[in-house]
Amino acid sequence: MEIDKVKSEIVYKAVRSSGAGGQNVNKVASKVVLTFDVANSKGFDNTEKELLLLKLEGRLTNDNLFILNCDEERSQFRNKDLVTKRFFEILKKALFVAKKRKTTKIPKSVIVKRINAKRAHAERKTNRKKPDFNSFLRDQM
Repeated sequence: MEIDKVKSEIVYKAVRSSGAGGQNVNKVASKVVLTFDVANSKGFDNTEKELLLLKLEGRLTNDNLFILNCDEERSQFRNKDLVTKRFFEILKKALFVAKKRKTTKIPKSVIVKRINAKRAHAERKTNRKKPDFNSFLRDQM
């Protein structure tokens, strides 16, 4: 990802915001709408584009535009800063590829230890039974 190229391809639009601001809210366009064209971006190589299109599938429009809004602050400048930071955080998460898990072999000592524990548990259970004197007497005769 080439951050400078991506920054140059971002389109900002200021819109009138709802919410806090009193009479100021009716006069000033403080809400910022960030628009980014993922498919036609020159800041990503083809594999990165495919990954973004796959991971951001639910957040893209039919034209593969990524749209993000911010109207939390009263200042347009602050909202622009916030929306840009969020945009790059989302891109960073979308481009992250988790490592494949390597399956590990269970050590032989662990297997032996488990079998010995099972054997000891079974022996403990059998020792709790009442002795069967009839079978003992049959064996003696």
